[in-house]
Amino acid sequence: MNAIELLTGALKGSEAVTLGFLDGFSDKDLLDRPVSGANHAAWQIGHLILSERFILAEQLPGVNYPALPAGFETRHGKDGASLTETTGWPAKAEYERLFRETREATITAVARLTESQLDQPTQGRLAAKAPKLGNLIQLISNHDLMHGGQFSVVRRKQGKPVLF
Repeated sequence: MNAIELLTGALKGSEAVTLGFLDGFSDKDLLDRPVSGANHAAWQIGHLILSERFILAEQLPGVNYPALPAGFETRHGKDGASLTETTGWPAKAEYERLFRETREATITAVARLTESQLDQPTQGRLAAKAPKLGNLIQLISNHDLMHGGQFSVVRRKQGKPVLF
């Protein structure tokens, strides 16, 4: 196994875990906040979609992300976390489709890299945490799993089965 295969496997694994946490959620369940002021799962999955694109779009050679629906970036950006309305959010199936399409674009671009490209220095605000492209790609996988804890709390509040 080489580093490209390892990163691709990590991305596929965190995708499966993230989508697994949404298993059994209805569209309405996605809007349930575990406590006042916490983000609901709809915002979180949208945040993961946006973050992956924002973090990698300028740094991952050859990545080609499909367009997002109108208003998606505003609703799921930092300021959207505090929105309280329960209408206008995408359906669960739409989130799953967008997450899969985003991840597939990332994995396709990663699979075309050479191992030496993983050593390319990164730019921007995450460069201190992820100084090389390989680190930045791993950060995406870790980001999914970090939010898994938040999805898990919503699942427990709703009485859904414990998963992982």
